[in-house]
Amino acid sequence: MALLEVSGATKLYGQLRALDGVDLSVEVGTFHGLIGPNGSGKSTLLKSIAGAHFPTTGAIRFDGADITQLPPYQRARSGLSLKFQITAVLAELSVYDNVLLALQSLEGNWSLLFSRSRKRLDADVMHALERFRLADRADNLAGELSHGEQQWLEIAMALAPRPKLLLLDEPTGGMSPEERRVTGELLAPIRSECALVIVEHDLDFFKNICDRLTVLD
Repeated sequence: MALLEVSGATKLYGQLRALDGVDLSVEVGTFHGLIGPNGSGKSTLLKSIAGAHFPTTGAIRFDGADITQLPPYQRARSGLSLKFQITAVLAELSVYDNVLLALQSLEGNWSLLFSRSRKRLDADVMHALERFRLADRADNLAGELSHGEQQWLEIAMALAPRPKLLLLDEPTGGMSPEERRVTGELLAPIRSECALVIVEHDLDFFKNICDRLTVLD
């Protein structure tokens, strides 16, 4: 069953054709790799799926619904989550509070106003941190983490709202070979929870975790 279907997606920036008739189908419960040379449109495609950009032509369907023109927040509420290429953790907040805020994005204004969710969400926050080997860093500022740990924290934040599809843009960029190997191990268990679309340049990383590859030329 196709969870995500991209049909004939084209993206123009003036005279620049960043995407040209891209077709992509991602099945439920699969890890789908997206590869291609620099400038082939990989990040543009992820942003078009997430709603950071709208395709110039073409259609995007997610979980049976047409989301081509939906704003990002509606896509997020329907079960889409995106980790951008550049790490964007909140450096001056604790590791714990970064994940807490990601979980609180699902809360209503009334609950947030009276701070009723912090205690209730504690177990979920710690579970997210434990699965990415960050539980012992919960009280540290996010800016004190290593680059690899910040990548793991942002993946934990993206997964916290329990998306149906997680889009990862170069999640192992700047990591050591050992950190890339560990990242693959940390991602493997989420297959039962959501599908992944992963942009990467490391073919060995893809071979270890991905079910299918799509190549952008």
